[in-house]
Amino acid sequence: MPEDFGALGIRRELVEALNHNGLKEPTPIQTKAIPVLLQGRDVIAQAQTGTGKTLAFLLPILEKVNVKNPAVQALILSPTRELAIQITAEAKKLAPTVGVSVLATYGGQDVEMQIKKLDRATHIVIATPGRLLDHLRRGTIHLDQVTMLVLDEADQMLHMGFLPDVEQVIHQAKGERWMMLCSATMPQEIRSLARRYMRPSPVEIQVASKRITLDEITQVVVECSDREKQDALCQKLTEYNPYLALIFCRTKVRANVLVEALQDRGFNADVLHGDLSQAKREQVMKRFRDARIQFLVATDVAARGLDVEGVSHVFNYDIPHDVESYIHRIGRTGRAGQTGVAVTFATQRDQEWLRLIEQGVHSTLDRMTIKPEKADRAAGAPQLAGPERRERAPRPEGVSRREFAKIAAKRAAAGGAGAGAGPSAGRGAGPGPVRGAAPGAKRAAVPASAKPRLRTGPGGGSTRRGARVGPPSNRGR
Repeated sequence: MPEDFGALGIRRELVEALNHNGLKEPTPIQTKAIPVLLQGRDVIAQAQTGTGKTLAFLLPILEKVNVKNPAVQALILSPTRELAIQITAEAKKLAPTVGVSVLATYGGQDVEMQIKKLDRATHIVIATPGRLLDHLRRGTIHLDQVTMLVLDEADQMLHMGFLPDVEQVIHQAKGERWMMLCSATMPQEIRSLARRYMRPSPVEIQVASKRITLDEITQVVVECSDREKQDALCQKLTEYNPYLALIFCRTKVRANVLVEALQDRGFNADVLHGDLSQAKREQVMKRFRDARIQFLVATDVAARGLDVEGVSHVFNYDIPHDVESYIHRIGRTGRAGQTGVAVTFATQRDQEWLRLIEQGVHSTLDRMTIKPEKADRAAGAPQLAGPERRERAPRPEGVSRREFAKIAAKRAAAGGAGAGAGPSAGRGAGPGPVRGAAPGAKRAAVPASAKPRLRTGPGGGSTRRGARVGPPSNRGR
């Protein structure tokens, strides 16, 4: 494997910019894809997110753009706004180094503002299919000089029904160009798309198999009824006390109901799904990335492409109904060689889906059952009605969020998921005794009706545990 990006054909200025951002050694997909794309050949890349595929196509694009030509020369299509935003952020870290202009265009933005930006030189456009087609119909974007075309997360575009829109876009980019198709899975429809629009004999690259995903992530199944599921989730959130966690629901309605229940129980949670305005979605994601939200409840709109440093745990509140969705969900943790924990809640009716998932990942997942909380029952309180409002252990100065999450995940896995350990057993995530308590005193469970305490978050700011996040009008809709 090449020791640095310069050996792959990347110019010195870009290599220095990469080194400045802490990127010195190329990943396997970058090693395989960059030289091929620099030669102008088509590529089909089967790779999970977190393998470095974004730079695998961004670096060749930045190398090949002619900055003296103000026309759009590279187009990157993304199925979701969140992924488009992330690709744009990566591109804008490097583009000024070589004088390249980048524009993101997706739904929820001010169209007129985008049109004004398009009046200036725009070399790279990163777009979602719907908004791009809107610009093409208006005549505000022209693709006749596009020489580089990337379809990122192509299988997600298929699942979301975007392939007809994608084909319309490809027809607009008719010039001499290379094309890269990135997909975590390769269903027949995606291969047919490649055959129709790529040149003969594209180079195929495959990295990050499902086996690697299993090696990086400790996976367990919690068996419970649907009635018990909410209490079971709260018990596991308290037990693991993740640094950052994603909780996946099947529908927007279930996500709204769950986030309200978590907030009522004192968990620092918010929600992300397609019914939120773009401004609200961006606000929620920024708060989550800044670790001001500990638990993000999401639908599968967040399952693809999101790369948030520090996600140590993923919880499948609703089991996904296919292997691909399962892998994409749990792939939000254990990224780039790090470790993570994935917990899936399964009812009796979910057993067939669970069997299919285990077949797909070639492994039998460890089973757990939820035991009633004796203390709560003895006190006459509903099970888990008042989970202890534990604080996350503070992140030590000089330790990155990703490294800290790795340590937390290792502690959670070493603590023995399903071993019946309590919230602090073997994990080291809790802060210890209650403030002001006598030495050696045990923490007392705080009732749900108790007044939330202020705590110091990882970024140093205060966060009120139990405070509702976002306007009330966004909850329960």
